[in-house]
Amino acid sequence: MAASPTNPYSEAGVDTAAGDLAVELMKSSVRATHGPEVLGGVGGFAGLFDASALRDFRRPLLATSTDGVGTKVAIAQAIDKHDTIGQDLVGMVVDDIVVVGAKPLFMTDYIACGKVVPERIADIVRGIAEACAATGTALVGGETAEHPGLLGPRDYDVAGAATGVVEADAVLGAELVQDGDAVIAVASSGLHSNGYSLVRHIITRAGISYADNAADFGTTWGEALLEPTRLYTLPLLRLIDQLGAGGAHGVGGVHALTHVTGGGIAANLARVLPQGSWVEVDRSTWSPSPVFRVLSDIAGSTLESAEGTWNLGIGFLAVVAADKKDAAIAALNAEGMPSWQVGYVGFGPRPSGEFEQGAKGVDGGAVRLVGAYADGAK
Repeated sequence: MAASPTNPYSEAGVDTAAGDLAVELMKSSVRATHGPEVLGGVGGFAGLFDASALRDFRRPLLATSTDGVGTKVAIAQAIDKHDTIGQDLVGMVVDDIVVVGAKPLFMTDYIACGKVVPERIADIVRGIAEACAATGTALVGGETAEHPGLLGPRDYDVAGAATGVVEADAVLGAELVQDGDAVIAVASSGLHSNGYSLVRHIITRAGISYADNAADFGTTWGEALLEPTRLYTLPLLRLIDQLGAGGAHGVGGVHALTHVTGGGIAANLARVLPQGSWVEVDRSTWSPSPVFRVLSDIAGSTLESAEGTWNLGIGFLAVVAADKKDAAIAALNAEGMPSWQVGYVGFGPRPSGEFEQGAKGVDGGAVRLVGAYADGAK
């Protein structure tokens, strides 16, 4: 009897049948993000989005962002839990778009893996789709690529890109910021998706396994460290609708937003402030979440030493008109987004001492953190 023909691609380690099954498992989740603007189905070479609604804009500007999740995926792989990484990806990508005041329209994702495990890929994409739905974003396409020999069988990485739209005269940014504006912090849900190389270094040096019980959190270390990124897009868009988006001369209530990601609080706030302005962020106005305190204690370091790496409990910052600060805080709190004032914007001569300025290629304002962190929970 003749031997059955073999598939040379399978022999090379690529399983196209597994890829097809993964697509079938994710279809319903992806379709749930589609409104009438999305044309075609899952599996096309390109996603189609009806842009007819842009004709209602006077001058529509498209906003785009791309990002990944970073080494947080290593923890997901270590404990074989993949249903929250997708939310982290959407948080990193879509929440960057709202910084300029834009409403997200659609997103695409890319998953590279050593071996396609259909159920694992479906878990990841389901998390992406659910987070897209929670931010009003259509998931219009994606790609899963199998790279045997480059990545191990359990290894994968995720990335994504999204596009949004904003009216030209409603763009938020440094040019709208005024002397005396209030700086409002919006709480994070934990580490989000930044600084995980430091996290993993601390855990490894301490001899902790991700499967170990973390008494401080009432769960395992792996599950605690996979706490998903909070999604801010829709509450912030509603805040902009309520208070106004700055306008041509900053007459609206919301002047600038910043997403506290890599680089920490000072660096990311400095990026959305004008040159010549400064802010002192008062640490005493909040207490960093327990996860930051526990990790710092294990490392034998201070919270202050991690200020350029972790968000330390602040996921977003809003710069708003001074007379709108109470309304902004009340609106965000009503959305389930704990918020409080951490400082104000000053112009002209600034207090003596070192400030952070020029972060990520933007020669913006100057920011530093002052005082001591509060002891109690905010």
